[in-house]
Amino acid sequence: MKRKRNIYGLMGLFSLLGFIGIFTKERGFLAFFAFVVDFGYFFIKSDEMLEAYMDKAASLAFYSGMLVTAAVTLIRFFFAGQPGNTALLTGFASGWGVSVMVHGLLIGYYQFRESWGVGE
Repeated sequence: MKRKRNIYGLMGLFSLLGFIGIFTKERGFLAFFAFVVDFGYFFIKSDEMLEAYMDKAASLAFYSGMLVTAAVTLIRFFFAGQPGNTALLTGFASGWGVSVMVHGLLIGYYQFRESWGVGE
């Protein structure tokens, strides 16, 4: 039987962007060090349950990020009077942040449920 490789650990490579915050004055990049925990997926046995909750968390994070991107962009453009490119940049940043947060929280929630033996 061929062993299935778990590639979710590659998300940990985003943590390398945190070094930009160390070597420059852009301290916002330090937040990328939060992705270092994703390297742990290289050491977890991949099974159907892991695949299912990673897919579920990723899809919910994607859709929540898209909704926040649209909402923030429209609010900033129409109600705050920002130019289109500034409003869109703010929307992209907000949507990406919400996506990362939702994904991380859902993965933690699903792993907690699995560790306690609670089913779907």
